[in-house]
Amino acid sequence: MGSNRSFLPILSRCLLICVTLWSEPSSGLSSKSPRRPNIVLILTDDLDIALGGLTPLPKTRKLIGDAGMSFSNAFVASPLCCPSRASILTGKYPHNHHVINNTLEGNCSSKAWQKSEEAGTFPALLRTRAGYQTFFAGKYLNQYGRSEAGGVEHVPPGWSYWVGLEKNSKYYNYTLSVNGKAENHGADYGKDYLTDVLANRSLDFLQYKSNYMPFFMMVSIPAPHSPWTAAPQYQNSFNTTKAPRDPNFNVHGKDKHWLIRQAKTPMSNSSVQFLDDAFRKRWRTLLSVDDLVEKIVKSLEVRGELDNTYVFFTSDNGYHTGQFSLPLDKRQLYEFDIRVPLMVRGPNIKPNQTSRMLVANVDLGPTILDIAGHDVNKTNMDGMSFLPVMEGKVNSSSWRTDILVEYEGEGSPVSDPACPLLGPGVSECFPDCVCEDSYNNTYACVRTVALSTDLQYCEFDDNEVFVEVYNVTADPYQLTNIAKTIDQEVLEKMNHRLMMLQSCSGQTCRTPGVYDTRYKFDPRQMFPSNSWPPSRLRQKNFLRS
Repeated sequence: MGSNRSFLPILSRCLLICVTLWSEPSSGLSSKSPRRPNIVLILTDDLDIALGGLTPLPKTRKLIGDAGMSFSNAFVASPLCCPSRASILTGKYPHNHHVINNTLEGNCSSKAWQKSEEAGTFPALLRTRAGYQTFFAGKYLNQYGRSEAGGVEHVPPGWSYWVGLEKNSKYYNYTLSVNGKAENHGADYGKDYLTDVLANRSLDFLQYKSNYMPFFMMVSIPAPHSPWTAAPQYQNSFNTTKAPRDPNFNVHGKDKHWLIRQAKTPMSNSSVQFLDDAFRKRWRTLLSVDDLVEKIVKSLEVRGELDNTYVFFTSDNGYHTGQFSLPLDKRQLYEFDIRVPLMVRGPNIKPNQTSRMLVANVDLGPTILDIAGHDVNKTNMDGMSFLPVMEGKVNSSSWRTDILVEYEGEGSPVSDPACPLLGPGVSECFPDCVCEDSYNNTYACVRTVALSTDLQYCEFDDNEVFVEVYNVTADPYQLTNIAKTIDQEVLEKMNHRLMMLQSCSGQTCRTPGVYDTRYKFDPRQMFPSNSWPPSRLRQKNFLRS
């Protein structure tokens, strides 16, 4: 069910869209290639795939997944909103875009970010180099709109029409920046429910955009992020649903990093009830997302533009609800937090396909630029275009075999008065003193997917240089850390590969991985005297005594 829409606000918005787009700079590309494809990116907030996050989205699965390609091995470069979104926009790993958490101090939408990165994002290149008209609606970066970062008057470069949410995800009582002017919203479902507002603004754009230029539209939805406020008609859905009781639910992570080991197992009944309730609420918010996707796809179809439009659907990170007895959040290195849904339909993509090839959110920008005809090699992006994968022009033997995942932990400098025994250095703590983050929850991983191997290798930047390794083929729920039993040569090679990826930039991030037949291992490169930049994490001494 859509929101009620009065005539005068619609008219004023349409006039604004028309004036904005008529003033767009012309591009020589548009006259030469009038039928270049349009592109839509629909980005959700905290949507998992490992715990059934796509279940409440049947229309989305039918209209995008069944009509195109679904990626079963899609990952994020960092399992936290702002660093992940920065990776999507820049095509870079966090060590290159320097957004490390959701705070201004962590470079989230800071003045430094604006100065160093915003002009080189893929939407900016689409507009200035490829001649696309561009539209954004929804959550941008968590600290967007803060007065210290230019307020809502700041419109990031690259956007022809901008409807940006101030700060973090909400459903009611929020402020939008409409091309740099504040627009305040209250708590009236018919006018203010954010998912529906974003759907309606998207439809307005499709109706009143220029028909003489290709377009890129990014719709960044708050769901299913907290506070998990469902539309009224969906508030009683999924009443009997519970969080999945998978093998890693409510079990002790005895061989994992200390932060995981500190979780209380078994969880209390009140904790389980809380996370089950949160799980239901998350799913309820997704029903409005499903409506939004249907509206956008049907509008493209009615306008005769669907066959010439790529539609992407994904998330900024995964989520967990009770895995290894952690109540609920993201931030961890495990599959439930780093693996995300990714579905794409569009020209030359055959329907009903599933690809196992390894892709990451740093690849979205390069792929979209490739679709638009812009030479990705002229950028300094770390990711690579997976357009050839979608068009069936590459096979798994010639595709990349690994990606990098990075996260920098956060903690409070003082102890939580409610949990004094934990001491300083932890954060995101629940009433039962189970914490989801800490300063030394800082790690980097090589995530490998090859023909014969599905492996995750991670090192922590702590006093132990703690290592976690998982054979995801044999152990999909990551119950057993095999760091102490895996072959020594594999550990050495993965440690070396991790050091290389942590210092990579651009093309060097796309060199062959350990399980690529083109990989060459030189142990001399593991030591400080070599020419490779040192790893941010301490080098692990794997030599046995």
